[in-house]
Amino acid sequence: MHIIFTATSYPRSPSDWQSLFIKKLLDAYALHSEHKTYVWAPKGPLHANLNYLCTQSDAEFLRKLAEKGGIAHLLRTNKASAVVNGTQLLLKLRHAITQSKQFADIYHLNWLQSLLPMWNIKTPAVATILGSDYQLLNLPGVVPAIRQVLKRTNCVLAPNNEWMQQPLNNYFGDLAEVKYIPFGIDERWYRIDRQPESEKNVWICVLRLTRQKMGNIFEWGESIFKQSRFHELHLFGPNQENIAIPAWVKYHGPTTADTLESEWFPKASGLISLSQHSEGRPQVMLEAMAAGLPIIASNIPAHADLLRKDDAGILVDNEAEFLGAIEALSDHKIQLEKSLSCKKVAKESYGTWDDCYTRFNEVYTRLLE
Repeated sequence: MHIIFTATSYPRSPSDWQSLFIKKLLDAYALHSEHKTYVWAPKGPLHANLNYLCTQSDAEFLRKLAEKGGIAHLLRTNKASAVVNGTQLLLKLRHAITQSKQFADIYHLNWLQSLLPMWNIKTPAVATILGSDYQLLNLPGVVPAIRQVLKRTNCVLAPNNEWMQQPLNNYFGDLAEVKYIPFGIDERWYRIDRQPESEKNVWICVLRLTRQKMGNIFEWGESIFKQSRFHELHLFGPNQENIAIPAWVKYHGPTTADTLESEWFPKASGLISLSQHSEGRPQVMLEAMAAGLPIIASNIPAHADLLRKDDAGILVDNEAEFLGAIEALSDHKIQLEKSLSCKKVAKESYGTWDDCYTRFNEVYTRLLE
């Protein structure tokens, strides 16, 4: 099988965490020699068993687009630039698709908008859909345009979160199969031996610093993290919107998976995300669950789908509930119960990246049959 795998973001170096899940999935593909995988994505560390498909011009364009934060970020900050860059992106992807259709057996397209260049292409396709690109459906003309593509292309729409299944079925279910396919988790996170701090509670928050992603963490957290010496909030991630960070927050800037694995996940009391962003399924939450790190999260659909199974975390709607969750997980007995639930759900529901590859491969095979 010849697979054409496209993505508009990819880690640019071993320490870059942008779309690291794409690299993890491709590393799993590289271990299966029965297929040949071609990658159209920004240039970065790529397994030797994979074939890079981008021209130099495409690679340079994708690099600059990634430096601007991608299409989703541009839509929030500079709509004119988003339109110009989005159009260029679709044209370049269309050219790559038409050039490869002679030898492609299947296209694996990451992000919903990547379907648009598949117009009148008969080769089957699988399109993964995350929360951020799902929001593009709210833009005028996007749904009709995708419906026109799906009328002429045999495609499976693969959201990485269950909450997106029914809305996508409402939009496109008469033209394409909608199948929830969860991403996997790197085995390294399952191997972490947690020994939380005994003198104080260390809480960590790992995300891109945007107003939507941060939610109310500063407002709700001030009364406990500023006043109590028994609780610390450690914040990790690039400050994409130059958000003012209170002095009582211990901000570390961007971090790496190695640092989280070796230093922070073992000793933390829990992971916090009060995001109001349209998430798909936050990968850092999956990794925290695999490590047995309890989670406190805002009650949005992505978090609710993830944490309600077997009571794997605490969902909060307001400041009182947030402070109550902090107090509950400060009890080491409750923390241990949540930790065991998290690991169980992670293993049974998501598994590893190789399990994720298997899930996608089953869909490829069925499409080709």
